[in-house]
Amino acid sequence: MHALIMAGGAGTRLNLGEKPLITICGKPMIAHVIDAFTRAGCKVVVAASPKTPMTLNWCRAQGISCYKTRGTGYVEDMVGIVTELEEKDPLFVSVSDIPCITHEIIQSIHRTYMVCNQDALSVWIPSVLVKSCRGGMPYREHIKGIEACPAGVNILRGDRIDQVQDELSLLLDEPRLALNVNTRADRAAAEEFMQVYPGR
Repeated sequence: MHALIMAGGAGTRLNLGEKPLITICGKPMIAHVIDAFTRAGCKVVVAASPKTPMTLNWCRAQGISCYKTRGTGYVEDMVGIVTELEEKDPLFVSVSDIPCITHEIIQSIHRTYMVCNQDALSVWIPSVLVKSCRGGMPYREHIKGIEACPAGVNILRGDRIDQVQDELSLLLDEPRLALNVNTRADRAAAEEFMQVYPGR
């Protein structure tokens, strides 16, 4: 299964250069995400934008498939890349700023998708887990009666990428997915987590 990593964020709040290349424990943030999906058995493709030219160069230097989007918006860029790839099968679509994600989490999500009998799957986390210093994730829904935030990981059918797809909303009580790096304090929290749990 392909894993499309969306890496178009400039990281203006962090002010440390292009967001995907900001280091977490001495390694670019996007590299942690790529490694997790690769270990989960996925074929990784990165979508960079006009805001992240160095990320595009880094991917090329690492031998990672990378495409440049128009930078018109997350959904528009995602649809454009999946269409360009001519991907017809289901694929993962993930943000690049959740460096604590693991291959075990990804494999668990995939197993759930394979038996859910729905076109798509979106991953959610309880809002109480979100500790981001930007004030938390603004978008919230109630999943199984629990207030939840999107984790930024989805599975979508490539042949219906430009359509609304019936989806399973998967709620995971997983702190690793709550460490969405948007500020320097978020970065410090992610580094602290990785140091406490080095075998992630």
